This record gives sequence, C-alpha cells and structure tokens, in this order.
Amino acid sequence: MLVAFAEMVRTADVGALADLGCGPGRVTAHLADLGVSAFGIDLSPAMVELARRAHPGLRFTVGSMTELPLEDDELGGILAYYSVHHTPPELLPVVFAEFRRTLAPGGRLMIAGYVGAGERLCPTQAYGGHPVSFESYLLPPDRVAELLEQAGLVVTARLVQEPGEGAKRTVATFLARKPERS
Repeated sequence: MLVAFAEMVRTADVGALADLGCGPGRVTAHLADLGVSAFGIDLSPAMVELARRAHPGLRFTVGSMTELPLEDDELGGILAYYSVHHTPPELLPVVFAEFRRTLAPGGRLMIAGYVGAGERLCPTQAYGGHPVSFESYLLPPDRVAELLEQAGLVVTARLVQEPGEGAKRTVATFLARKPERS
C-alpha cells in the first residue's frame, strides 16, 4: 500500500508528502527512497530528534495534526500511518479539516491504523514490558470514512484487515483525495 500510495503522490506531482505522526522517521525515509519528496512532522520533540539523527538528509518538524505548520494547498500527499487512532474522536474533525486545508487540489491522503467498535485503550506497558503512556481510540471504519467525507475529502478506497494469526487488532487503511478546484 505504501508503494502504491507513494506512486500516486509522485505522479500527481502537486507537492511534497508529509508523514504526520512520523515517529523516528523510518516510514518517511522509506517514502523518500521510493522517489517521493517526503518530510515528517511529529508531536513529540524526542521523536523528531531521533528522526533527525537517524535520517539527517530529511526534514523533520515538531507539530500537531490539529494545527499543521503548513500553508494552504501545500501538500501533494499526507500519510498518517498508525497515528490518527491516538487522536481523541472529538478532535478528528479538526484534524481532517487540517488535512483538507493543507492538501493541494488533487492531493492524496492515506490513513492506516487500528479501528474497532469505539474502544479506548490506555496501555501502561509496551514491548518488553517498557512503561508507556498513550491512548488509542478504535473507531468503526464507517465512522472514520464519514468524518473524512464531512471534512470535504473523497474516500476512494478502504481496506479492513481483521486480526489474523499473531495480530490482536483490526487495521483499516483509507485512501482519499482532495477534490480538484471547480
């Protein structure tokens, strides 16, 4: 999916691709390796610093999806890869409106992450028993699609993967685009 999405953004050629919630920058670097002009934005200064150290040739910025440090119509693509499900549901309309604002007409969006039946998860331990502090909000896929459409984005594809062997959660990937100007 990432390869196909990168190709869509690259061939549309309407702007750079922002990896929102980029964490340590691995996916941002992968997108750049696929020939896309990519940069990352993350809420965590520590994650941005890790990304900068690991990928010094790429741009990483601290910022929030609720108020992106970007111009209107600036981006050819937005990737929110396992980051949107950490946003409280009441803020998703604000986030998706920011996505629409910053995407150029014809710009592409890919969101991938966990979905569910409205659960809220607050884990205290992560891999290897390391302490963590974050929340996940697992909304139904239909609700995510509805919120994207309410923000003025056109959902073009949706893939829902049910938990299989070794997986605990349902994952959904959404592709959307900002309409061309009329």
